Amino acid sequence: MHRYVLGRLLGAIPTLFLIVTISFFLIRIAPGGPFDLERPLEAKVMENLNRIYHLDQPLWNQYLLYLKSIAALDFGPSFYFRDFTINELFAQSLPISIQLGLTALCVALFVGGVLGIIAALRQNQATDYTVMTAATLGVTIPNFVIAPILTLTLGVWLGWLPVGGWNGGAFLNVILPVVTLALPQVAVVARLTRGSMIEALRSNHVRTARAYGLSNYMVIVVHALRGAVLPVVSYLGPAAAALLTGSVVVETIFGIPGIGRYFVQGALNRDYTLVMGTVVVVACFVILFNLIVDLLYALLDPRVRYD
Repeated sequence: MHRYVLGRLLGAIPTLFLIVTISFFLIRIAPGGPFDLERPLEAKVMENLNRIYHLDQPLWNQYLLYLKSIAALDFGPSFYFRDFTINELFAQSLPISIQLGLTALCVALFVGGVLGIIAALRQNQATDYTVMTAATLGVTIPNFVIAPILTLTLGVWLGWLPVGGWNGGAFLNVILPVVTLALPQVAVVARLTRGSMIEALRSNHVRTARAYGLSNYMVIVVHALRGAVLPVVSYLGPAAAALLTGSVVVETIFGIPGIGRYFVQGALNRDYTLVMGTVVVVACFVILFNLIVDLLYALLDPRVRYD
């Protein structure tokens, strides 16, 4: 197991190198620059800015300087938020995105899992059709539609919840962003759990457990659910990485100072280091969570071995 984990971590290094290389040159090829304004700056000012941020050097030299900086875990200064470095921006924004995404993920797993199990146990009945209809709506309706509807209904018309702002992660401020972020994931988890649970309930070992006279709790929770969660675990790798590194739409609509909102501002303002830093952080999260998912597989399925 330790050798497998070490091999996966070492294998992540060339993957990250390719991601950084491709992203670096793609963003530099795009037209425009971080200091291209509607009213051009004076030539002397532009010369000084390009010299300070090494933009006056050849592209390959800028690339080598960035690789050296990344190796030291320094994402460099921000081109747009000029009083901050990217590390300082991430130190402020990443915990907010992680708190928001982790809460949404827990809500999605619990609510979606329970709904999926209920639908599987009531297959082809009214409860099953209701859950699947709601899940289909949840998958098809995007966040940027759900967020304004919830904001207008619960925030503006009823006045129960604040319509925006983080307020230090206060409970009332978190509800609407978490619900908006969790609803599509609830739908996906419910559909995955229902399908795999139906298959698990028809498997031979569950029939054997019923034949031995075990209680419904033992049959469903201990024997059937363990195999049924494997597809959900597979889905959790990329889903958790996407949720924990910030939602561009949700953070922008609700005015939450997370990493997703900074990514939008960095892309719009050609903030090279901010965009690159966000790409690297997201890539690291994806690699890490895929590794965790593979390890969970070995714990849940005794047929999987990494030794």
